[in-house]
Amino acid sequence: MVRLIEAYADRPNPRTVAVVGNQPLPPDEYRAKTIDSCDVVFRVNGFVCDEPDGPPTVGSRTHVVVFNRALRATRWVFRDYRSRLYLLAEPGRLHWEPEDIPPWWPADLGFVPVSNREVTLPLSRALGLETMAEGSWSTTGTMAAWIARTSFPEADLVLSGFSFIDNPNQTHWEHASGDSCPVGPEHRIAVEGRMLESWTRTGNTRLLR
Repeated sequence: MVRLIEAYADRPNPRTVAVVGNQPLPPDEYRAKTIDSCDVVFRVNGFVCDEPDGPPTVGSRTHVVVFNRALRATRWVFRDYRSRLYLLAEPGRLHWEPEDIPPWWPADLGFVPVSNREVTLPLSRALGLETMAEGSWSTTGTMAAWIARTSFPEADLVLSGFSFIDNPNQTHWEHASGDSCPVGPEHRIAVEGRMLESWTRTGNTRLLR
């Protein structure tokens, strides 16, 4: 998977990586420029991108899309899809989730399943989910951040749009585009938030609020 990501990145062995979640954020030119300046930019599920005639907020470049089967596609998800890598996160397949692909998925667009053995299970162990209730797994956003951090451990990592870092007790997701929805009972977002926040103390991870 690392080689696949590098194939879509601006350069092999990326030195700067951004992972952008879907938290509604106010305009911020510095944040947008920082994200767009990264060698590889990950976005998650029903993400948004800046438009040329809109305020700079989260940047416009996308190299890797990490999504799950419950994706609520926005108009940005499939824009320029032939130039992006789509990674299907399916931790629920370890439990009860089906393998159905939405019928509206583009017929000529392939995707790469994220390995549960190589990604989901190590992430669950790092979060301590194995000792929690059966059927617990991370959010897609945290999985995207984990893939970025473990794939390129020496790179400078930029995180943005992760609401649960500052609001670990929320019960609904507010999205930058589209309706809100409940936080799934399978997620332990307070634990995820503590892990991501701890990375910012390692010296090569920044959180842009």
